Amino acid sequence: MKSRAVDSQGGSEAPAARREPAQQRSRERVERMLSAASALIEEKGSDAMRMGEVAEKAGVSIGSLYQFFPDKAAIIRTLAERYNAAGRDCIEAELAGVSSKAELCAAFSRLIDIYYGLFLSEPVMRDVWSGMQADKALREVELAESRLNGALLADAMARVRPSAARKELERSAFLIMSLGESTMRLAVSVEPAEGKALVETYKRMALREIEGD
Repeated sequence: MKSRAVDSQGGSEAPAARREPAQQRSRERVERMLSAASALIEEKGSDAMRMGEVAEKAGVSIGSLYQFFPDKAAIIRTLAERYNAAGRDCIEAELAGVSSKAELCAAFSRLIDIYYGLFLSEPVMRDVWSGMQADKALREVELAESRLNGALLADAMARVRPSAARKELERSAFLIMSLGESTMRLAVSVEPAEGKALVETYKRMALREIEGD
């Protein structure tokens, strides 16, 4: 089975894009596949998940599964994209109305608390993010998401710090978002008390950069 495309230099490209279902029946089948994959990831982790198990649990043939998801990386990528989209919507909503540094800092603090809470309560989300770290192409997907989220933060920072150089704000915001994701993974890998302290330390560091001056 071909797990992913290979470029002319022999390197790994992005995971093969899944086929988009056109009919309602097909969309429902894809949702069953993703639901089955999520249940298996929660039960045993993405590393141990097998395509045959996903097909069996979803009640579809293995051929039907491969028709929409050419490999396990495509499933993980689709789940990650859904989490990413929900996270981006949350970030956009929280930052949309800020008009002062105080409002921006408060909104950012709420976002970090929400994000950390999701990492603690959603084992599938944690495992999907961990699975992405083991795959170069999927890490690039996460990097692109950090840039998108960083752009949202940079827009808000520019509103409350109009004299700051835009490029510097974009660089800072990108770094803040990228380090935030790394902090969450670290925080959930240690004891809860230490994890909470790490998140609070990250928050203080990020807020100093957001405030500037």
